[in-house]
Amino acid sequence: MSKYRTPQEAFWAGEFGDDYIDRNRSGELLASNTAMFAKILGRTKDVTSVMEFGANIGLNLKAISTILPSVELSAVEINAQAAEELQKRLEVKVYRTSILDYSVDYERDLVLLKGVLIHLNPDCLDGVYEKIYRTSKRYICVAEYYSAVPMEIPYRGHRDRLFKRDFAAEIMEKFKKLKLLDYGFVYHKDPNFPQDDITWFLMEKAY
Repeated sequence: MSKYRTPQEAFWAGEFGDDYIDRNRSGELLASNTAMFAKILGRTKDVTSVMEFGANIGLNLKAISTILPSVELSAVEINAQAAEELQKRLEVKVYRTSILDYSVDYERDLVLLKGVLIHLNPDCLDGVYEKIYRTSKRYICVAEYYSAVPMEIPYRGHRDRLFKRDFAAEIMEKFKKLKLLDYGFVYHKDPNFPQDDITWFLMEKAY
């Protein structure tokens, strides 16, 4: 019997998650991430700590650390192989667990998810939103596939492994103190720094 509560968790913890590591190991992606996060972080102030949920081998955190060299990095990663490589590549506090099993310990200035919410079981999103909000001291950034209407689409020959929706709207509806600070889209045919048609939303807690 699987130790995970959802088939999506087992999928990413297992062989498919292992294979994903090599498919996304590239200098070009790191450059594109750096360009995207430079724009996002340019809308923030005094970010000294970052938590990424679903960090894989750390290409997002590596990009952020080049922009903010003294930032404190933390990551939650379900895949053991990815978590091990992440620990070797960066100075980062790694929680080797599922997002669903992660227990919030302390707040970070910025909480990041990029290409992660789309792969979670939709029935679990409400609890994940709660963890994201409780982990954030000030900023939340989600960079995902966007759809105004929730939908499931086939993913590399698999069903029930990729879900599109308006994650940011759902988070802000749940937590009224969150306000949209900025948003953007990165096209897969961008001539300089392409991403996989990612739409990002930067939200800030309003006190």
